[in-house]
Amino acid sequence: MTTYEERLEKASSFDEVYKLVKALVMEKYGLRRAGMGLVLADLPNQLMAYHEVGSNSIVMNRAMLNAVSSVSRSRKNVNSYVFVILLHEYLHTLGFDEKQTRELVREAVSSVFPFDHPATRLATASVYDVFPELRNIPLTSGPSKPILVKDFDTDEIKYIG
Repeated sequence: MTTYEERLEKASSFDEVYKLVKALVMEKYGLRRAGMGLVLADLPNQLMAYHEVGSNSIVMNRAMLNAVSSVSRSRKNVNSYVFVILLHEYLHTLGFDEKQTRELVREAVSSVFPFDHPATRLATASVYDVFPELRNIPLTSGPSKPILVKDFDTDEIKYIG
C-alpha cells in the first residue's frame, strides 16, 4: 500500500486530499464525520480557514490558498498546505477546541510524514515560517462570491439506482 506521503503528492483534487485527512483521523483517533462541504471564500489574511459550529462546511481562505500556490515550488507543497488546513478544520467539526486541535494535528501529521516534509513543517510552525515569501505578497483581494467546491467528500454520495 502506498504511504500518506505518496498519496498526498499524487492527489489532484480537494476531495483526494480530504480522503487522506479522513483516513488519518479514523486511523489515529477512530473518529469520522460525513457530509462535509468545502467553500473557498475571501477571509481576513490571518484566518486560513474556519468551521462554524453546527454547520456542515469548511470555509478556506481563497486568497491565502492562491498565495501559497503562487509561491510554492511544487504540488507537494500546495497539497501539504491543503492537507493541514483541512485536517485542522475537520478536527474542529468533530468537536475539538483550538488547543486540542493544534496538538492533534501535530501528533497525527508527524506520525505519517517525515519531520522535514512540508505537511509536518506546516503542522508545527506558521505558514509564514514555511513560506516566508508570503510576507511580501498582499493577500487581500476584492470581495468576490464564495465558491462551493464540487465533488468534495464524495465518499458519502449515494446514488439511487
